[in-house]
Amino acid sequence: MTMNRIAPTALYQEVAERLRQRIFAHELTPGMWIDEQKLAEQYGISRTPLREALKVLASEGLVELKPRRGCYVTEISRRDLDDIFPLMAMLEGRCAFEAVKRAKTADLAALKAIHEKLESASRDGRIDAFFEANQEFHKKIQELSGNRWLLSVIQDLRKVLKLSRLHSLSLEGRLQQSLDEHRAILASMLSGDAAKAEREMHDHLLSGREALARMDAQNQKSA
Repeated sequence: MTMNRIAPTALYQEVAERLRQRIFAHELTPGMWIDEQKLAEQYGISRTPLREALKVLASEGLVELKPRRGCYVTEISRRDLDDIFPLMAMLEGRCAFEAVKRAKTADLAALKAIHEKLESASRDGRIDAFFEANQEFHKKIQELSGNRWLLSVIQDLRKVLKLSRLHSLSLEGRLQQSLDEHRAILASMLSGDAAKAEREMHDHLLSGREALARMDAQNQKSA
């Protein structure tokens, strides 16, 4: 009996990743209708792997499949942000709690090194570098938690948050505020206070939502 050979990464997975990156780059903007025929022609593929790719993105919340209307890039509303951030605060707070319990000396040293990137970027006013170090800092704490279920849910929610065009770090005073919040999180973790690290991380996420709301209000006034 001949066994079916396992193929390398399926074509639809590669297509899904390409579309995912175009969505994150806002090349495919929130609310945009996905022209399946045009994309299939661009990628030189049939509609079948493209539709499978879109199903993957729909399961991640990045696109919406609407009966008889087609596929659209998901739009993130203020209500969505209000719903997501408290959930993220709880989940990432729990990550910080579990990370304190599991982190070894070398792990904390690695976290301190990432935090130094935040300090350096803040001193130089390099917002993009600060943003990247911020992402790295949060990801490290999530990994240190050792809880793959928490990590999976957080990663899915962060994908959805990438759909938002708002970037609060350019808001006056937010960079320093965020840095102070990261300092407090790190201090709690280094002192081994899991409960405090959880609170600091929880409050940090909610503070980020408040900053986005202030930026949104400013944009509305200037529009």
